[in-house]
Amino acid sequence: MEELSHYVNGAHVKGTSGRFTDVYNPATGEVQGKVPLASVEEIDAAVAAAAEAQVKWAATNPQKRARVMMKFGALINENMDKLAELVSREHGKTLPDARGDVQRGLEVVEVCMGGPSLLKGEFTNDGGPGIDLYSMRQPLGVVAGITPFNFPAMIPLWKMAPALTCGNAMILKPSERCPSTAIMLAELLKEAGLPDGVLQVINGDKEAVDALLDHEDIQAVGFVGSTPIAQYIYGRAAANGKRAQCFGGAKNHMIIMPDADMDKAADALVGAGFGAAGERCMAISVAVPVGEKTADALIERLVPRIEALKVGPYTAGDDVDFGPVITKASQERINGLVESGVDQGAELVVDGRNFSLQGYENGFFVGPSLFDRVTPEMDIYKEEIFGPVLSQVRAETYEDALKLTMDNPYGNGTAIYTADGDTARDFANRVNVGMVGINFPIPVPLSYHTFGGWKKSAFGDLNQYGPDAFRFYTKTKTVTARWFSGIKEGGEFAFKAMD
Repeated sequence: MEELSHYVNGAHVKGTSGRFTDVYNPATGEVQGKVPLASVEEIDAAVAAAAEAQVKWAATNPQKRARVMMKFGALINENMDKLAELVSREHGKTLPDARGDVQRGLEVVEVCMGGPSLLKGEFTNDGGPGIDLYSMRQPLGVVAGITPFNFPAMIPLWKMAPALTCGNAMILKPSERCPSTAIMLAELLKEAGLPDGVLQVINGDKEAVDALLDHEDIQAVGFVGSTPIAQYIYGRAAANGKRAQCFGGAKNHMIIMPDADMDKAADALVGAGFGAAGERCMAISVAVPVGEKTADALIERLVPRIEALKVGPYTAGDDVDFGPVITKASQERINGLVESGVDQGAELVVDGRNFSLQGYENGFFVGPSLFDRVTPEMDIYKEEIFGPVLSQVRAETYEDALKLTMDNPYGNGTAIYTADGDTARDFANRVNVGMVGINFPIPVPLSYHTFGGWKKSAFGDLNQYGPDAFRFYTKTKTVTARWFSGIKEGGEFAFKAMD
């Protein structure tokens, strides 16, 4: 069994707390490694080293920091297959999906290659008699990133790339269920030229998280996970005077209008609902057809598509549609929620509860399930299932469908399928959800925009990546300057090389 490590000051470091947790192969249910869980003392030592390294890194000019990102991006591309293999081995998602995980993180790195343009301040000439005003963006210092299991590459990259480009040092605490990808990314960053100590990867559980939240040298915390933990981290970080951006759970709805292309809508729902076994915060888990005819037509198309899905380990080839869920507990919870849907009166059209794969009977597999005639009072509607379960809630009118989406406590993503531009515009303008898709099922913005939900899906006032990330990871200083009349020297006639 492999014993994993932390990554501190540019080197692998064994844990000293004596506490470990198992890392599973979700496809087989076997323990494939153990990862150390950091103590408060280990956190303190990593933060102290990061604080020391950050001073010199912050003094490095933005272009040089951007060049590290350029090299880092090239190394990610060169090692794409190795990174995807790590993601698949510990998470269980298919290799094409794992490559997508890495790719969407790489796109944020690519934006950070142009970081100097986003770090520019503002200038006002002659704001008063002989007075100029200018603002500058400066790094915060040491920041923390706490990332989830479901995107072992993408979300760490969403956190580390902007934070480091802005001149901060980062303590990254990846999910203890999928720790290896973050370690490899740290190795690649060192190869790209990042100084030792500027990125520390510390594995841990709640003890490590609380130590980061309470540490006086941690200036900001970025988190992605469930809503209860997001709310807890946001509250504790804010109480300690830290900046925090904490992203939580979701219950994403897709409205299907009677004029929509039903085949395209069904294809979109299958991909968005069952990809990565539904373990995505942007997964569509609720289909809302408008009108009985629309609902019947959609079910007719969904059933054969869902029944044809191929479930298996990532080693079975690229034609596998999705793999196992992350843990035995997740498997049991999902199956329990499906049971509750049946007990509470929903119509189980496709039943994935008893799925078993020959040779992988101990794996954490869950077959795809489809419910019809779900109502908002049912547990399968109220809870974020985070599994391969799609619920259909029938709406009589467009206004009913819109109200259903808007009344939901979550506000991460939503979508509408329609051929009518007026309906689409109305939906985009009125819906109280942070990311909206029009004939597009998973509306994750491109990396030069910004990602973030509303309501109980997000805590904090700035989003992930894009311009918001550069605002979050810097503080603005404004200078008012007046220079009195003095001796003016002559000019220089040659360009000075950049230091």
